[in-house]
Amino acid sequence: MIVTLTPNPSLDRALDLPRLELGGVNRAAAEHLHPGGKGLNVTRALAAHGVSSRAVLPVGGPDGARIVDLLGEQGVAAHPVRVAGDTRSNLTLAEANGRTTKVNSPGAPLSAAEVDTLLAAVEAELLPDARALVIAGSLPVGQADSLLTRAIDLGVRAGVPVVADTSGAPLDTAVAHGGLALVKPNDEELAELVGTELSTVGDVQGAARELIAGGIGAVLVSLGSHGALLVHADRSWWAGGPALVPLSTVGAGDCTLAGYLAAADPDPAVRLARSVAWGRAAVLLPGSAVPGPADIHPSEVAVVVDPDPATTLKEL
Repeated sequence: MIVTLTPNPSLDRALDLPRLELGGVNRAAAEHLHPGGKGLNVTRALAAHGVSSRAVLPVGGPDGARIVDLLGEQGVAAHPVRVAGDTRSNLTLAEANGRTTKVNSPGAPLSAAEVDTLLAAVEAELLPDARALVIAGSLPVGQADSLLTRAIDLGVRAGVPVVADTSGAPLDTAVAHGGLALVKPNDEELAELVGTELSTVGDVQGAARELIAGGIGAVLVSLGSHGALLVHADRSWWAGGPALVPLSTVGAGDCTLAGYLAAADPDPAVRLARSVAWGRAAVLLPGSAVPGPADIHPSEVAVVVDPDPATTLKEL
C-alpha cells in the first residue's frame, strides 16, 4: 500500500472556456468538480488502476465534507481528519487552446493539536505492507514546515521509503532535513531550490545530483510538455512523447508520480516510461480528473538512457 499525506487539500472547481477574456464576462462551456491536492491526486490515480493506496488529509467545513463524499462515491480509500478550519476551494480556468489558469486559495492553518492528530493518522496507516509514504502539496499559509519534517521522520522510523513532492520553502526544508528516497520537483522548482537557471539536460542532471549528494535517493524532474528526467547518482533517463494539446494540466505531475510509484518493474526506464504515460494521459482530461487504464498509451512514450547533457530542454 502507498500512503499519501496531503496537508492542504482542496475542492477543485474547473471551468472550460473557449477563451479567457480578462476584465470581461466569461461563459463556461462545462464545469468539473474533483477532490484536489497533490497527495490526494496520487491516491486517486493509483486507485483508478487498482493499486492499493490510502490518503490521509485534514478536512473541515462544507468543502471538506464534499471532498469526503466524492472520495466515497469514487471508492477512493481515505483517512480524513476533522479540523476546525474550512478546507479550501481552488479554481481552474481551462481554455480551448490548452492554456490553464489556476487560482489557489491559501487554506486554513492547523492547530498544534490538529497537526498531532493528522500525523497520528499517518503513523496508523504505516502498516507492514506500506511500500511508500508520499508527502505532497503545499502547506496552509502560516503553517510551520515542521509538519513535513515530522512526517518524514515517521516514514523513516517505520522503514518506509519517503517521497516528497512540494515546492518553495517546504521543499527546501524537506531536502535539508534528509531521509527522502525520492523528490519530484518540476524544472522550475528544482531551479529555485538550487539557485541557478536550468536550460539543458546537463543543468538538470547537475542540479539533481546536488540533492543526491546531500542524501536524496533519486530525483524525478517533470519537464511539462518536454517529458520527464529521472536522475540517479550515476545514471539518468529521459522519457517523452509527441506534443499534445492539453485540456487541463492540473494534477498531471501528480499522475506522473503515481505512474512511477505504481510500476512493479524495478527497471528505471520502465518505471519512467509508465510515469510519463500517466502524466500525458492526465493532461487530456478535464479539471483534475485522473486517467484510468484505458487512457494510458505507453507506446507513445520514448525513453533515452543517459541523454546528451548538451541537449536543451526545449529540444526534448
